[in-house]
Parts: sequence; structure tokens; C-alpha cells
Amino acid sequence: MNPYVLTILLSSLGLGTTLTFASSHWLLAWMGLEVNTLAILPLMAQHHHPRAVEATTKYFLTQATAAAMILFASTTNAWLIGEWDINNLSHPLATTVAIAALALKIGLAPVHFWMPEVLQGLDLLTGLILST
Repeated sequence: MNPYVLTILLSSLGLGTTLTFASSHWLLAWMGLEVNTLAILPLMAQHHHPRAVEATTKYFLTQATAAAMILFASTTNAWLIGEWDINNLSHPLATTVAIAALALKIGLAPVHFWMPEVLQGLDLLTGLILST
């Protein structure tokens, strides 16, 4: 992979993480998570091997499902409570869906079904980046 492209992708990973941690609004947090997802996908598929492509596809589908759940939870909370603030997630339905979505995004048990299968298709460095 071209060193300039690799630098841009790794910088995007840092930017997405910073944007997610620094946000106080659900849409900005979602945007940071999506920047991370889109930045790591080319890193996962850089080895043209069927297992790497399969792992990338599984990762993308899982992350897209979790992102849709986050958007659903934040929209439901904004509809019922009237605020998009992360600190004011007070409706039980929105809280439950948001926690389930975040657990799915990070591979927390019991929704960690995708993590071992994805890590098996990656090389060590990309697996370490994904795991952290």
C-alpha cells in the first residue's frame, strides 16, 4: 500500500476516535464511529486473500447494523425527550438500544459473535488495531 494512503487512513482512524470522544451530540459521535469504520475497511482488505475479504465484509455488515441501531436510539430519544445530547439519554427504550448497539460495535459479550471470525481473517497488525 502506498505510504501516503496508509498515512491518510491511520490519520482518519485517529480523527474518528477523537471526534467520537469529543462529541456531546449523537450525530457527531455516530459520524466519528463511521469515519473509523470507513478508515479501517481498506486496511482490512489490503491483503487480497478470500479470508481477508470475508472478514472485511462481516465487519462492515456488523458495523452498519450497529450504526443503524445507534441512529435509531438517538432519533427515538430525540423524538420522545426532545434532545440529541449524549448525556440526556433518559428514555428506557433509547437507552437499551444504544447500549446494545455500542456493545455490538465493540464486540462485547454476548454480541461478540463477529469478533473471532473477523480477527481470524486479518493479519496481526490490523487485528491489533481492530481489537484496540
